[in-house]
Amino acid sequence: MALEHSDGGAAEVEGLVSIRIGAQTFGVPVMRVQDVISRTEINIIPLAPPEIAGSLNLRGRIVTAVDLRIRLAMPARPADRGFMCVIVERLGELYALLVDDVGDVLWLPNSAYEPTPVTVAASWRGLCSGLYRLDGDLLLALDVDKVLTLGASALAA
Repeated sequence: MALEHSDGGAAEVEGLVSIRIGAQTFGVPVMRVQDVISRTEINIIPLAPPEIAGSLNLRGRIVTAVDLRIRLAMPARPADRGFMCVIVERLGELYALLVDDVGDVLWLPNSAYEPTPVTVAASWRGLCSGLYRLDGDLLLALDVDKVLTLGASALAA
């Protein structure tokens, strides 16, 4: 996507929906986000892999809920802590990414993009496409396809 500058030139930008998981800020490509919903009832799926929180009903469609805390090898969400769902689509199926909070859509210049450094934990590095430095914070850009590449048994949940 290109935005016009006041001087008439165009700058390439990336649109990311900012999300928080614990103390870390991540970004999900805005073009992959179908919806954002607040905490909703999640039905547990017996024998599902740990990162599959269960399923939910979104306007008549069954949506697989993926707990990003577990997917990113972070401590589990406290039971009394709320969550939000970022709905994304992959291969015609809807998935709810469970996150702690959803922020704004950020339009970041491609010139500010940096590859994911080797100092980022390996469990995160394989799921991120790069990062952006924000004022006092790092935003790790999630690769939705890699995040949702679970085992075949997990996707069948």
